[in-house]
Amino acid sequence: MLGKILRKDFQRKKSITFTLFIFIMLSVLLVSSGSGMVIKLANSINNLFIESDAPHFVQMHSGKIDELEIEKFAAANKLVENHQISEMVNIDGANVSLGRGNKSEAGSVMDISFVKQNRSFDFLLNLENEPVQVSRGQIGVPVYYMQRDHLEVGDKVIVSNGNSAMEFKIAYFIRDALMNPSVVHSKRFLIHEADYETLKSTSNEIEYMIEFQLTQIDKLNEFTQSYQSAKLPNKGPTIDYHSFQVLSALTDGIIVAVIILVSFLLIIIAILCLRLTILATMEEDYKEIGVMKAIGIEENYIKRIYMTKYIVTGAAATITGYLVSLFTGLLFSANIMLYAGAASETILQYMIPVIAAVSIFLIVISFTRLTLRRFNRITAVEALQAGNIGETKVNFLPLTKNKYLGVNSFLGLNDIFGRIKMFGFLFFIFVICSFTIIVPVNFLHTIQSPDFIAYMGIGKSDIRIDLQQSENTAERFNDVVNYIQNDEDIRQFSPMITSNFKVWGSDGVLENINIETGDMSIFPLKYLQGHAPVKENEVALSYLNGKNFDKSIGDKLSLVIDSKGNEKEMVISGIYQDITNGGRTAKALLPESKGNVLWYVVSLDVKPSVNIAEKMDEYTKAFHPAKVTHLDRYLIQTLGDTIEQLKKLTVLFIVIAVFVSILITSLFMQMLLAKDLSQIAVMRSLGFSLKDIQVQYIVKILLVMSIAIIIGTILSNTAGESMISFLWSFLGASDIQFVINPVSAYIICPLILMLAVTVTTILSMLSMNKSHNINME
Repeated sequence: MLGKILRKDFQRKKSITFTLFIFIMLSVLLVSSGSGMVIKLANSINNLFIESDAPHFVQMHSGKIDELEIEKFAAANKLVENHQISEMVNIDGANVSLGRGNKSEAGSVMDISFVKQNRSFDFLLNLENEPVQVSRGQIGVPVYYMQRDHLEVGDKVIVSNGNSAMEFKIAYFIRDALMNPSVVHSKRFLIHEADYETLKSTSNEIEYMIEFQLTQIDKLNEFTQSYQSAKLPNKGPTIDYHSFQVLSALTDGIIVAVIILVSFLLIIIAILCLRLTILATMEEDYKEIGVMKAIGIEENYIKRIYMTKYIVTGAAATITGYLVSLFTGLLFSANIMLYAGAASETILQYMIPVIAAVSIFLIVISFTRLTLRRFNRITAVEALQAGNIGETKVNFLPLTKNKYLGVNSFLGLNDIFGRIKMFGFLFFIFVICSFTIIVPVNFLHTIQSPDFIAYMGIGKSDIRIDLQQSENTAERFNDVVNYIQNDEDIRQFSPMITSNFKVWGSDGVLENINIETGDMSIFPLKYLQGHAPVKENEVALSYLNGKNFDKSIGDKLSLVIDSKGNEKEMVISGIYQDITNGGRTAKALLPESKGNVLWYVVSLDVKPSVNIAEKMDEYTKAFHPAKVTHLDRYLIQTLGDTIEQLKKLTVLFIVIAVFVSILITSLFMQMLLAKDLSQIAVMRSLGFSLKDIQVQYIVKILLVMSIAIIIGTILSNTAGESMISFLWSFLGASDIQFVINPVSAYIICPLILMLAVTVTTILSMLSMNKSHNINME
């Protein structure tokens, strides 16, 4: 009997059941996909580091090295299990051409290095995560360029150095555990050992990676301190195993967080949709419920009928959502697979998404039990008298009091206030839908805006010139400054030098800190707290460095300023945001640390009449091999992967939000029209036309939608900003402010939602006319 009742109920209420099914399925789909991506990302990165045999500590160094001193240090340090010195030949991007169009890398923010395969560890891998061995004339190209330029095996790479040129054929695309993501501005190209020696003989730009593997990785900090205090080569950044992992997970980790966040919003919608579904069903079945109670059927049995229906629907949606997630997970994790590769499958990779899906199902069932308590309020007498289980309708304002609105608009507005609780549900759903659309759209516009450069610890300028440390970089830097100083096309410029200093950490141990020195007032940053350093004893810290040293405005920081160990007490003047260099940087007015300079930068603005592209071409030739970059291009190349992923997610979230709005509107209209059948009949008898009644319902829905969009927009620009800032605070940007495109955020997105909801409302009215055989001609 129960099975027969359920079959008939499913057939009679296909649309309501389908709507509920879709919401639960979407919730399970996104939660399963998101949780699966977390496991897949962690496993893939871990597998990449294992297969490449990644180092635990890397010291980059430009200049001469004493290999014997490094050997002695490694032999004497009990924490060292293995070590090696890896050479890299740095080639200016202007001398490197990629692909069939011979596209030059002039103006690229990436530092291009050519290497041979390491022999001990830190291997460069192919797309099967196997160490690569290339033949003479062949080259392994980082996957970053494969994705960016759509390169294929067999394409050419041409390296010109002076009067000579070397041509390579792409044989492999390589994964590099240390330099994979676009946020790392160094890329290693793999060539044969003989080709490497030939290339090396034509270049004096040699950089070293001094790499160590430890016996105990949990003592990484202890080893770092011992290396830094040993006066070994250190003209370059120091990066450890944990930093490499964070950088590798950066792009996809943010995307995973956004997917899970939206999935939680959908879970809320699914639960509210379930409540609406149950109320709509009980509204339609009110008399039947009364009859069943009147003939003596127990209340628990009636509840069981409904409970079984939602268990079956929820179970089917949960299973479908999980199965679909197995395929969509491949789409969402395509970037993970490209950059990190597929790890061997583990039971957790399947169990975590299953647990997540089952959790959604249990939440649905628990909420169903809670909502079905409304049966306790229904009596047989009330039900047989054709009462209703919804809210009592209140006549908010008599029609005679209306002086300004048309009759239909007034009646629609009056009905909303008369049933404020019921329409409040629809309002809440529309707020979530507008929030789900506007936040990704605003953040996508923000991250593509030139103003986003502020979150990279860089002042906004027209052109940026980078010089990496090498034998004669200081002289070249002075030449660049003198050239720009005498250039009448330049409006203003700021030379900056980044050096490595020692600082006493909160635990009383000396730590490295990279400090950029120069005039901070020419291209100022926005500070979270305080201001730029204006005195020689002031220092500004990046957000993550402030947390790392547990310092805030006015606190003191003891800095070792020279090789003799002389210290200078610095006062924290400001805290700024920076997602580059692991988010750990600082700025001061100190002289550079002699012998510990890492890189030089010149930022400049040209006069309004000057063509920026032509000026960049001039400087590229004049300052070779310095990197001359337009700030817009700098941003795109650094965050290109994140931007592309975010574009796809934004489109997906818009589709989901519109779909949710349509389904919820359809379901709400079914319930509303079921409640209002007698009222509609009365209005028809009083002479109201079908158009009049449609206008009333459209006014109700669009008014709720309009207010919801306004509230959703306000929440997007407040709570939405806070959520995005929270996610990016782990990278170094804790206070992101949206750069809003008013056309897309305030016109296009609301119009899409309103159009979808208006059409759904009209179609629901027409379907009601057919299903209930009401003459509305």
